[in-house]
Amino acid sequence: MANYLDDTQRRTLAHLATTLTWRTEWPTWVVIATIYASWFGVAVHVRALGVPVAAVLLAFLSAWYMSLQHELMHGHPTRSRLLNGLLGFAPLAVWFPYGIYRDLHLQHHADSHLTHPSLDPESYFVTHRAWQRTGALMRALLTVRNTFIGRLLFGPAFSIATTASEAIRRIAGGDLSDVPTWLMHCIALVALTYWLNVACGLPAWVFIAGVGYAALSVGSVRSFHEHRTAGSGQHRSVINEAAFFWRLLFLNNNYHAIHHDLPHVPWFALREVYETSRQQYIERSGGFLVKGYSEWLKLYAFAPVAHPVHGNLSDFIQRNPSASTRLS
Repeated sequence: MANYLDDTQRRTLAHLATTLTWRTEWPTWVVIATIYASWFGVAVHVRALGVPVAAVLLAFLSAWYMSLQHELMHGHPTRSRLLNGLLGFAPLAVWFPYGIYRDLHLQHHADSHLTHPSLDPESYFVTHRAWQRTGALMRALLTVRNTFIGRLLFGPAFSIATTASEAIRRIAGGDLSDVPTWLMHCIALVALTYWLNVACGLPAWVFIAGVGYAALSVGSVRSFHEHRTAGSGQHRSVINEAAFFWRLLFLNNNYHAIHHDLPHVPWFALREVYETSRQQYIERSGGFLVKGYSEWLKLYAFAPVAHPVHGNLSDFIQRNPSASTRLS
């Protein structure tokens, strides 16, 4: 438990940990059953729903499934890494093996490294050297990626390319430790894609390029400006007071500063923990608070939220004075 907690916060967590809900984690089990039943329920009714409607529904369900995978890797609903891995193994969101996602995400939780492109695998920044070595087109794409619309359109492509290139680099360097994970994922993905195509009537390209990519795009809503560059690691994670739909879809990961401080608190308890000491958490985050994803969309639909180069925030503000209040 983080040592910054005051007595009220400690009492809240101690009380919640003794409740039947926390001890059984039944809300997470309900989410698991709902996601799997809904996903495969839509899949077997593709012909009745029509491919476009089914693809949209599957994309949102796959994004919800990624939120579940995130919960699984943090030790919920069981403490068994093997059982949680089995619950999150299915390639419903297509692109990333659960084991690879888990290892990279847990590395991301080193808060002192948040946003640093060489240390944080989920950073949306690049180093000065990488920026200097890249061409005008890539610089433009990196800048557009830091807009809200650009993140939805191009963010998934960057994530896929980065993960694939890292896998190839490791194999080329003689590190074969991830090969079994990738192999099992690909076998399961081929089997699922074949079943969807033959038995359900969902074309393979729709599942891979439509459902899979769109699910990553929906997930990009949550990750947009989820972290910012700041001198203190405590000030780098956002508190997003999102509406109920987004809170459920992202399993309360919108309360991201609280999640980073207390990563082992289950999703269904995060909101209560936050609300109990809201002002303390806002102060701890350095005022990094937003009132919903629509606020990000309004401010940064086509305007970059930050310069792509890590540590270049002051230069960015000098060139864009109006951004100083929005980035604080």
